[in-house]
Amino acid sequence: MPDFSGDKNMDLLLWRHAEAEDGDDDLKRRLSERGERQAKTMAAWIRQHQPKDLRIVVSPSIRTQQTAQALQLPFETHRKIGPEACVSELIAASGWPQASGAVLIVGHQPSLGRLAALLLAGHEAEWSIKKGALWWLSNRVRRGETQTVLRAMIPVEMLDEKMAK
Repeated sequence: MPDFSGDKNMDLLLWRHAEAEDGDDDLKRRLSERGERQAKTMAAWIRQHQPKDLRIVVSPSIRTQQTAQALQLPFETHRKIGPEACVSELIAASGWPQASGAVLIVGHQPSLGRLAALLLAGHEAEWSIKKGALWWLSNRVRRGETQTVLRAMIPVEMLDEKMAK
């Protein structure tokens, strides 16, 4: 087995906020009861599997803040990664691909899906990330070639059968 220990890796976790109530002020929409259960379920999985040196970056919307709070870990709020964020703002907030360690972004559609498409397929596309779901990507260099790897894509329903109903 070749030794890749000298290659730099970065993990980027994309977590879409859990289900939220309807409302006129998009930034003030709160999680629904189902959303609170979704956030707690995924947060438990993340805590159990989190990479070392995890930095958490969260949109300023109430629903993303509540989703991130379920982790019970410190996080940073970045106003530029709100519901109207573009992919370049998510990349800048995460430091992809040069940042060391791992970054978890708690954000919104469609920007999370567009970012996943760009990193995995090479161009932005309208990929959908379900509410409460987590996508885990890794950047690595192998034999001088930069690669993005999808390590996991977990809809919250897979973690809790009650959510699937």
